[in-house]
Amino acid sequence: MTKDEILNELEKVGHPAINYSLIKLGIVTDVEFKDNKVSVVFAFPFPNIPVAGMLVNSIEQPVKSLGLDLEYKIRVMNEEEKMRFLQLEAEAWKG
Repeated sequence: MTKDEILNELEKVGHPAINYSLIKLGIVTDVEFKDNKVSVVFAFPFPNIPVAGMLVNSIEQPVKSLGLDLEYKIRVMNEEEKMRFLQLEAEAWKG
């Protein structure tokens, strides 16, 4: 298993309300792979977003299906990341 193979799987995980992957949206960042463990940083546009747990679970499922463990941290996006996220959200909102 390589980091690229893991990224290919994670790239398929979409946001429930936005027609883009969590990676493209900048929510999933800093993916590392070592010793059967995938470490991911989730960057959310705002603190305490209601779908945070669901988004973490949506990444955890493919990681576990690869026989790996997920380790993660959560942080809030900086202004530049947030502006990019909001622009992508406006482009691809499913609502």
